[in-house]
Amino acid sequence: MSIATTLVYRVPLLLTVLRAALAPVMIMLALNPPSSAGFAICLITALLSDIFDGKIARRLGIATPNLRRLDSIADSIFYAAATYCLWLLHPEIIIGNLPPLLLLLALELARYVVDFIKFKKEASYHMWSAKLWGLFLFAGFFSALVFDATGWPVYLAIYGGLLADCEGLLITFILPHWKNDVPTFVHALRIRRAQQ
Repeated sequence: MSIATTLVYRVPLLLTVLRAALAPVMIMLALNPPSSAGFAICLITALLSDIFDGKIARRLGIATPNLRRLDSIADSIFYAAATYCLWLLHPEIIIGNLPPLLLLLALELARYVVDFIKFKKEASYHMWSAKLWGLFLFAGFFSALVFDATGWPVYLAIYGGLLADCEGLLITFILPHWKNDVPTFVHALRIRRAQQ
């Protein structure tokens, strides 16, 4: 395999690592005089890397379970950093939405706990609802960090997450064993029926 081919095959991994590496950049942007343009660049780069890492990996035939798990971890790292930035710059948004945000945090933690109890590792379903939530998160953080605005994009980010986490828990309860890339709970039901 040539060096060029090897590099091409590493593109999905590099895109995933890039998203995680943007997390400390976001925090630095929040700790210094905030830069709307900097936040915009980081958020757009993270969104594009999230879209294309999976597409390229599937096209190259290297969308392994480990790469898919790393993708989910990179998402969590980036959006945890974005949430910390939001707390530093706009605590009123966090405080004003505290009950649903606490519920969202509880569901996120419950998913990790339930996944580890049942499968001994975190889930990596890449559900359609989670992909939609990713777009809502982008819109919500972009609205708050770039335009200093709240409103419906922030609410979509919160309530979209609640729905996605509920579906993720449901899929974990349905699946008889760990499986990555389960688009919906309907797909999980089909997998369960096929294995009975």
